[in-house]
Amino acid sequence: MKEKFLHYVWQHKLLVPKLLNTRSNERVILVEQGIYNENSGPDFLNAKIKIAGQIWVGNIEIHLKSSDWYAHNHEKDIRYEAVILHVVWEDNVTVFMKNNKPLPTLELHDKVFENVMINYRKFWTEKLKWISCETQISSTNTFILNAWLERLYLSRLEDKSIQIKELLSKSNNDFEAVLFQMLCKSFGLKVNGTAFLEMAQSFSFSLLRKVQHNETTLSALLYGQAGLLEATVENEYYLYLKKEYQYLQHKYNLVPLLEKSFQFFRMRPNNFPTIRIAQLIALYTEHQSLFTKLMKIDKIEDYYKLFNLEVNDFWREHYTFTTSSKKTSKKLTTSFISLILINTILPLKFVYYQNKGINHYEDIFMMMRLLKPEKNNIISNFSTLGITADNALETQGLLHLKNNFCDKLKCLDCAVGNYIMRK
Repeated sequence: MKEKFLHYVWQHKLLVPKLLNTRSNERVILVEQGIYNENSGPDFLNAKIKIAGQIWVGNIEIHLKSSDWYAHNHEKDIRYEAVILHVVWEDNVTVFMKNNKPLPTLELHDKVFENVMINYRKFWTEKLKWISCETQISSTNTFILNAWLERLYLSRLEDKSIQIKELLSKSNNDFEAVLFQMLCKSFGLKVNGTAFLEMAQSFSFSLLRKVQHNETTLSALLYGQAGLLEATVENEYYLYLKKEYQYLQHKYNLVPLLEKSFQFFRMRPNNFPTIRIAQLIALYTEHQSLFTKLMKIDKIEDYYKLFNLEVNDFWREHYTFTTSSKKTSKKLTTSFISLILINTILPLKFVYYQNKGINHYEDIFMMMRLLKPEKNNIISNFSTLGITADNALETQGLLHLKNNFCDKLKCLDCAVGNYIMRK
């Protein structure tokens, strides 16, 4: 038994009314359960209950055992003097108030609705495979689930906005600079995301503004800062970039990352850092003031057009500086552009319009609903449980659900858990 469950039961009045009597056999009628207090002090504030016909207004304290009152030293804490009812799972000791009278105590172990107890035990006592409600989640009311996934996506956006605002604070509120940093991280994916972000933050974005009109100079800057021009390679293009980078390095006091910061091992060639950097170079050479352009777009297809770029001739025939390949365009795939929209562009748009005091939620939600659902292990596992996502908004909601509720066993704070618990 968890104390959190007792809070849940009290908050939602999931108690059999006719069984509510104190340990001294006084009738208890729950009028108002009070305001749930998530800070220190009594668990519920300003409750209204009737005990033996007398109305009482005050606070409620909840414990697994009544002896926890003394274990937590509540008898010495002035904040607990206004407690009018002690709610416990097991009453194992009498608690006295200042006037030496017993504190009215309600023992719950036989007063919770039977179906609630059955569902609670299913959550925490059955052998789990992946999530607590895996055998029941598919029966969740569709309206409740969809509304919950929308709220979860908004929470996910709000979490991402915190990270974006931290980057903005460090970049003097320069959205163009933050866009570049976030794009770099997205282009690096999980394996190289941190290294790409470090590369983006290793020089002033003002330098990129100066050189981005020149593809060769921009290439020298990014490959150089990534530490990928430190080797001895007999390649005309490589040597030219290296020479150009040495000039930039001297002029702007640049310090490159270590080459080993970037991983090539067990990666598909199209995800090699060299190729992802080449795609970034193509993007920034083609588009000046990229952030401004992205904020003006209001159609999904226009985002795909903007990112429809080809790398230069050298990278069409190479995956690294030393190995050649069959000539291919190495364009960004539709699925990769979708990931960039989900993880970078739309969250940035959310913060940008938030800063301008504009409610842009529905436009972002609409675009997310137009994007295809993501494919990963979490989404696949939900699908096997009967929860199939139709778009990216729902997959983002499911990811937030798994990481922030299921994995942390916060079933009682979850709309799905609530539905199942009271079904």
